[in-house]
Amino acid sequence: MFESVQGLLDEHDAIQAQLGDPAVYADQRLARKLGRRSAQLNGIVEAYHKWHAIEDDLAAAKEMAAEDPEFAAEVPELEAALEMAAAKLRRLLIPRDPDDARNVILEVKGGEGGDEAALFAGDLLRMYTRYAESRGWKTELISATESDLGGYKDVQMAVKGSSNDPAEGVYARLKFEGGVHRVQRVPVTESQGRIHTSAAGVLVLPEVDEPEELEINQNDLKIDVYRSSGPGGQSVNTTDSAVRITHLPTGIVVAMQNEKSQLQNREAGMRVLRARILAHQQEQIDAENSAQRKSQIRTMDRSERIRTYNYPENRIADHRTGYKAYNLDQVMNGDLEPVIQSAIEMDEQARLDAIGD
Repeated sequence: MFESVQGLLDEHDAIQAQLGDPAVYADQRLARKLGRRSAQLNGIVEAYHKWHAIEDDLAAAKEMAAEDPEFAAEVPELEAALEMAAAKLRRLLIPRDPDDARNVILEVKGGEGGDEAALFAGDLLRMYTRYAESRGWKTELISATESDLGGYKDVQMAVKGSSNDPAEGVYARLKFEGGVHRVQRVPVTESQGRIHTSAAGVLVLPEVDEPEELEINQNDLKIDVYRSSGPGGQSVNTTDSAVRITHLPTGIVVAMQNEKSQLQNREAGMRVLRARILAHQQEQIDAENSAQRKSQIRTMDRSERIRTYNYPENRIADHRTGYKAYNLDQVMNGDLEPVIQSAIEMDEQARLDAIGD
């Protein structure tokens, strides 16, 4: 059992030797890559050694059981412990998403529902911001188009973590948030107290660590500049500082106007563009591997309705995993972990089933 682990143990030893060489840190990209892989393998190595130790203890207990009742009494406990250790190791051996350790650019866009949808988009942004704070992540507002009532028609936020462990990566935990989030509540603009249904779309993009990691041919870019404007005609610039970047091979378009200078808007736009191109490339890889695609419950677009937030009942329900709870007020305040964990567990089980097939 677990014969394939030996290759990972050997890889782990080789990486530790490399990380012990000061010369490796002259290449920061290589050092980061090795650090991430080491963090991923650490859990597997630890789980394997624990499983192997319990297996040895069980064999010894069975051998002595006929002569010593105390050893015989330990056998059922050790068998249960061995089963749990094996289950944990099997989960750790599931091939991970290559982007799990990455930071993300999270986009929230108000959908159907006008001002109420924009307000809900703002509520979602606050929810993700507070969840990020609870995990010690840093957030950075990249771009925002506000609505008249204080919500967001469209907003983009970068979320950055500090762990090299892919299982604790920002993308590993937020990637299941992509899709349509539906809200049912009485809007602030509703005078009759009637419950309305509106929605907001969420897009979660893995962020490229360094520009050099993803080569973009400048000849593949069409860059337009124009004057930015705010809601109601306010904040109109007198210079062409807003930037629209089109990646011709993929048709991906990014527009930025929040910064005061054209250069800053261009840098922010390129940051988002690289993330969208990386996501586009991964979508193509997933499409070529239907088994992998079916095992994943995440989506890269806003077309799938994934969750409903019902304020009158204080209820949150995830339509993919079946998760339901009546603590919506806490969830909107950042207590999102149980909801996210339900998606992670469902995805892991689907991957295990795919391996078994």
